[in-house]
Amino acid sequence: MPANTTASSPKKKKGRRARLLVIVLVLALVAGVGYGTWWSISTVRASFPQTTGTIKLEGLKGQVEVKRDNYGIPQIYADSDEDLFRAQGFVQAQDRFWEMDVRRHMTAGRLSEMFGSGQVETDSFLRTLGWRRVAQQEYDTKLSPATKKYLQAYADGVNAYLKGREGRDLSVEYAALEFENDYKPEKWTPVDSVAWLKAMAWDLRGNMQEEIDRSLLTSRLSEKQIKDLYPAYPYDRNKPIVAEGGVNPVTGKFDPDAKPSDISGNSGSSRGGNSNSAQGAAQGLNSQLAALSETLDTIPALLGPSGNGIGSNSWVVSGRYTTTNKPMLANDPHLAPQLPSLWYQMGLHCRSVSASCQYDVAGYTFSGMPGVIIGHNQDIAWGFTNLGADVTDLYLEKLTGDSYQVGSEERRLTTREEVIKVAGGSDRKITVRSTEHGPLVSDRSDELENVGQKAPVSNSAPDRGAGYGVALQWTALQAGRSMDAVFALNRAKDFATFRAAAKNFEVPSQNLVYADAKGQIGYQAPGKIPVRAEGDGTTPAPGWNPKYKWKGYIPFDELPYELDPERGYIVAANQAVTDAKKYPHLITKDYGYGTRSQRINDLIELKIQGGGKISTEDMRTMQMDNSSEIAKLLTPYLLKIDISDPYVREAQKLLEGWRYTQDPDSGAAAYFNVVWRNVLKLAFGNKLPKELRVEDECLNVRPADSTAPDDELTKRVRECGQRDTDSAQPDGGDRWFEVVRRILKDEKNEWWHSPASRTDAATVTRDQLLARAMEDARWELTAELGKDATSWSWGRLHQLTLKNQTLGTEGPGFLQFVLNRGPWNLSGGEGAVNATGWNAAGDYSVIWVPSMRMVVNVGDWDKSRWINLTGASGHAYSAHYTDQTDKWADGELLDWAYGAEAVQARTVDTLKLTP
Repeated sequence: MPANTTASSPKKKKGRRARLLVIVLVLALVAGVGYGTWWSISTVRASFPQTTGTIKLEGLKGQVEVKRDNYGIPQIYADSDEDLFRAQGFVQAQDRFWEMDVRRHMTAGRLSEMFGSGQVETDSFLRTLGWRRVAQQEYDTKLSPATKKYLQAYADGVNAYLKGREGRDLSVEYAALEFENDYKPEKWTPVDSVAWLKAMAWDLRGNMQEEIDRSLLTSRLSEKQIKDLYPAYPYDRNKPIVAEGGVNPVTGKFDPDAKPSDISGNSGSSRGGNSNSAQGAAQGLNSQLAALSETLDTIPALLGPSGNGIGSNSWVVSGRYTTTNKPMLANDPHLAPQLPSLWYQMGLHCRSVSASCQYDVAGYTFSGMPGVIIGHNQDIAWGFTNLGADVTDLYLEKLTGDSYQVGSEERRLTTREEVIKVAGGSDRKITVRSTEHGPLVSDRSDELENVGQKAPVSNSAPDRGAGYGVALQWTALQAGRSMDAVFALNRAKDFATFRAAAKNFEVPSQNLVYADAKGQIGYQAPGKIPVRAEGDGTTPAPGWNPKYKWKGYIPFDELPYELDPERGYIVAANQAVTDAKKYPHLITKDYGYGTRSQRINDLIELKIQGGGKISTEDMRTMQMDNSSEIAKLLTPYLLKIDISDPYVREAQKLLEGWRYTQDPDSGAAAYFNVVWRNVLKLAFGNKLPKELRVEDECLNVRPADSTAPDDELTKRVRECGQRDTDSAQPDGGDRWFEVVRRILKDEKNEWWHSPASRTDAATVTRDQLLARAMEDARWELTAELGKDATSWSWGRLHQLTLKNQTLGTEGPGFLQFVLNRGPWNLSGGEGAVNATGWNAAGDYSVIWVPSMRMVVNVGDWDKSRWINLTGASGHAYSAHYTDQTDKWADGELLDWAYGAEAVQARTVDTLKLTP
């Protein structure tokens, strides 16, 4: 952790003057008059990048050209690797430095230096995890000399941009921040770039929240009921990514062509041992685990809402089935909506590829990191989706003073001191304690400081009079080589070099789909995935029992992959990687349930079986498919319900003839999704432990008199307020599709029982509960969209608002007006291929999205298409702030130029960087 920062105490300015200056800025931006107009426009424009002419850039060896198209997307041309990445740092800082600066403060646990005391708890937790410390270890001990050289060149480019600039010269956010404190950005370092991979890994970490939730459920539900809520993956219905093959016991390697008789398999059931388990202790720690869950919710979810259906789509089709006779590859990662988008489109081109200049690559990058994360070079294309591997375990640790118990031993805790600097306040000091498993995350919650004191004695746990702690073991807290892998992917020329690059992509674990210009398609599951001697990672483990230690990691040679499968396509959309019965290692028991992936499989098969060839437009259309799988399953049952209330019957009629599509103007989609949310709450919500349940008075707002006036009903519904979208109450994702599917034919299943309300009798059968959900949905929509059911539309409920991730969410209302955009009425929904996700524990607003979309025409690269959620620029009021969003919302794609001639044809601005 850096010992010194450039942050200092706030300027001693009068608060009134500061407020007046902010008001002048905002009024000028909105009204555009007088002296304020000149001041505010000059403030905004001062940070806009120079995109034409010539700039001298210190450290360059030769001239670099930056060509931008009419969307501001840059393509960089250079004659050496270092010049290429130095220019990349400079250009990304031009467009996105505020975003980069906030990210590095977040990953280092230093947000309080920018935003004050409100970020101390977040910083404390992130310091406890130690992302920045691990990134420093990676840089010092793991990364190759070439990678370090590129990282330094990138940092030099960023710093060349920062030189001589501060405050309003960097962005309007800094101009606003200057009114509150004396913060000045410090120089960029290579470790700032490496640390961002830890933030990626955090939001894609797997099933930590599920571990907590399952433990909390034991206080109220039986083992059978918990099993009902976490059903096994439906391998018989939803295909895994890798359909065939397994680990050959003779070679010890994964063989995608191996026959069932030649491979070893294991269902994972042997890893569920309960000897001296933590279950007894966990049952006594419900309030403490709930506190940990709340602590996790305070950590910024930069990539998506943790534990709530985050996923992605990717697939690749062989040239046998495409109109170009070459492979096509599609990818759309589903992440949290942000402004600017998490992604930055860019091309990095060596004018002549050689040993001294090795890159000719284009695609999606992260601002703050050199290289391209997803995209293609002149030989191969690749895409990412979250593999979902279980790479975290929570351990309950028996603590006595400054020691913890392992077997019969007492071992001393490792400790370190961290100082958090606070803008406008005094420094805060914390002590981070760790066991052999990892940091004690329980130390960051007041409720967890004496964790275990109230826990009852259990035969399965040691005496807990001295208390427990909760430690986190996570693969990302070990130094690795993922940054090496990024550059190796950018240079890869064939499947062998692609796999060699993937071998070092240890964290976060991702599904990698592949295609090359020679016509091959493939898949690789990389990542550092633990092997557990005992336990299956689904609930917290007993730290005092040595049997529950990780005993290593799945060897890369044993991780699943495919090359040119006979079926002619590969789909990787967060479903199971391979059949657990055919595979000897446990990757996770918490895969996505395959709703999206199977829909993509079905769409591809439908086209192939019809004898047609798949085009770029077909791939785009598949990405926008908004069909609802749960609607197909549930709607026939809803239509059979005999509804006597004419107002509810009017709503029910919307479902007649509906084809289960979720278009923004669809009244049927609006009604069904509100019914679905009410089904979940009635069937499951009231049965969950209070630690998981959000009390929702909105379920019982329906007046006894169905003719109640709109204004009264609207008031009663809206008084309920906004629900917590990160709640562990049923979120409506495809796990819940599977839960309901398995009980739907059992009309008297206990889950259909719901208690009486002020206006309704208790339900004891499926049809009674469905009828009540339909009534509640009718009145909820009456309040939200009006009495006339024919005027309802899904898009009016299902809206996307893009928010600046800092001052756009936490800043004053007028500043949010300046920085934020929207709303947009969207199609799609939960579990759909067009995954505009919403959380049924909250409302219907969009909380994760296809953060970008691309369709790559492999080998005919200039016919590829792409789109970003927002735009290239992070500067509010830039022409490229959200200039792609309307097209993104409509499902359109932009032309993606790659070759020199195509790029030149679309160039509208050229900037020359000279030594």
